[in-house]
Amino acid sequence: MAKTRRHSEPSALPRRERDRRAAPARAARKPARARKIEPAARRQAILDAALDVFAERGFEAARLDDVAGRAGVAKGTLYLYFRDKEALFEALVRSAVSPLLQHMSKVATAPEISPLQALETFFALFAKEVLGTERKLLLRLIVAEGPRFPAIAEFYYREVVAHGLGIMRALAERAADEGVFASDAAARFPQLIVAPLLMAVLWDGLFATIDPLDVDGLLRAHRQVLTGKPEKDAP
Repeated sequence: MAKTRRHSEPSALPRRERDRRAAPARAARKPARARKIEPAARRQAILDAALDVFAERGFEAARLDDVAGRAGVAKGTLYLYFRDKEALFEALVRSAVSPLLQHMSKVATAPEISPLQALETFFALFAKEVLGTERKLLLRLIVAEGPRFPAIAEFYYREVVAHGLGIMRALAERAADEGVFASDAAARFPQLIVAPLLMAVLWDGLFATIDPLDVDGLLRAHRQVLTGKPEKDAP
């Protein structure tokens, strides 16, 4: 009996050709490599997540696991940037507030800018960069948690409040010397300058949905108090 001879099917392709055609499909099945994130961008993502977690849960209840999860990094990665929760909080304060203080310091000491112009710049900067952003959550956190955690209150005073009051005191002294302010009261107590701003932050968190505050109107009225003149007559 003659053996049946097997023949290749006409549609079969040489192995090399099959491999060439299959290569794109295999490449498509390979998992895409994770996009490389620069260390500075990853650090900022952690700080952004930390602000959310601290604001939502408070300082004591905030967990680094939650911050890492919100930032999309492993907890071990977080420790490459910050040794503990306190260090993370301190870095958050510095990154959020220090650029604003540096800007205001330059404005307040520029001889070509009048004290009143510098004050208005400060008010506008605060309204835009604090009241208009999540930075206000950090200030509320300090107010709420500071009494229970003196260390973070002391840190915030040292890094933010002391510098801010120094800028405001120098500005008020200039304004009093040049006759822009009605008296030297704000130079002796620079807290008077920032008091309406702090109140605006607290009001926004507590009563904004009940009785929204006209912040611009409040600051115009504050300017009248400082200069002792009606708005149209203020320098």
